[in-house]
Amino acid sequence: MSRQPAAIDRDKLRTAIRKLGHEDVFYMLDDAIDLLPQSSLHQIARKYLDVRSLRPEGETKAKASLLAAVKAFDKASRAGEYYESFMVDSRNYTQKSAGTTAWIADCRRLLDRCVAEQKTGAPADMREAFDILFGLLDRIDEGHDDVIFFADEGGSWQVGVDWERVLPTWFKALSATAAPGEYAERITALLSRHFKSGRDRMLALARKTATPEQRSELGRCVRPGTRSTMI
Repeated sequence: MSRQPAAIDRDKLRTAIRKLGHEDVFYMLDDAIDLLPQSSLHQIARKYLDVRSLRPEGETKAKASLLAAVKAFDKASRAGEYYESFMVDSRNYTQKSAGTTAWIADCRRLLDRCVAEQKTGAPADMREAFDILFGLLDRIDEGHDDVIFFADEGGSWQVGVDWERVLPTWFKALSATAAPGEYAERITALLSRHFKSGRDRMLALARKTATPEQRSELGRCVRPGTRSTMI
């Protein structure tokens, strides 16, 4: 029997939201768009936007497949469609531009779709979608100043990926599609780049997900003398 979510006092929620930064309020609203029914979405949007301009193209517009949506996001990202800079000074160097905030929200949403659709999606498509999104994160860390703008020293860590949630799904797609050596190399490399703090926990989970051959290769890739060799 599923547990009912805890009740939330609306006035307390409003007070808590006022204490959030503008970026977190944006992310919360972006999440809410997918959760609201059309009637509620229309009621809220019409107060602030011209809803006539928001109508879908055609009678019904099918939701793009996960892989198609990820490829479109990758194309837009590399074309600089999210890149939006501003003049940086001592007062705004911690802020993010609207384009950067929108990119982060879209990246998170697509990763959430990867997790949600793991059971129904083809492993090869799931893996390709993950690879594209991880590739964009790598590109940001490589210092390419063309995807999104950071006022100060930035990096993919500012995207706030929930690696504890994302990686188990990726492991399954990777295990179903990768040769043993590739499975081990991809996992150890990604953990070193993006999630060093959870390396041991994720390596243990990757070992459970792996085939016997992949598990063997993973053991060889882990540096001797570390706690990770005990998985």
